[in-house]
Amino acid sequence: MNFEELIRKREACRKFSDKEISDSDIAKILESGRCAPTAKNMQPYKIMVIKSNEAIKKIDECSPCRYNAPVVLLVCGNEDEAWHNENEDYPTTYVDAAIVTTHMMLEATNLGLDTTWIRYFDSNKLRKEFNLSDNLTPICLLNLGYKSPDYGGNPNHKIRKDINELVKYI
Repeated sequence: MNFEELIRKREACRKFSDKEISDSDIAKILESGRCAPTAKNMQPYKIMVIKSNEAIKKIDECSPCRYNAPVVLLVCGNEDEAWHNENEDYPTTYVDAAIVTTHMMLEATNLGLDTTWIRYFDSNKLRKEFNLSDNLTPICLLNLGYKSPDYGGNPNHKIRKDINELVKYI
């Protein structure tokens, strides 16, 4: 599919089937994240691939938003490794992690998988359950899987503001 089809096809899935994801598809998704640009190419992130039953149960204890996804990527940022703009106190940790996650979402869509980008979780509980070091901040969860056949999608997905409301030429 071309890029325009890809970006229009990708939408959040809130009901996944039990169908397994191949390790080769997971590897392709992770490689797409690895290739994502980050500020000064610092690559200040770590990704945990959550797929064992034990780890999935921990995710469910930290967030109600797994929606039965068989794999969840826990994307963390490392502020110590991020680029810091010397003109303001703003490390690029969150932006870099969002770019990486977007690359992975688009690759998953390209492979015929569905995703949901999740920020609704208990950060402190995630830190404890997955033994995250103090320098790692949970940024998001990325659910991966195949849409359940009976999931109709979100009717709001195709609603977009007019371009003139969002863009200003100067």
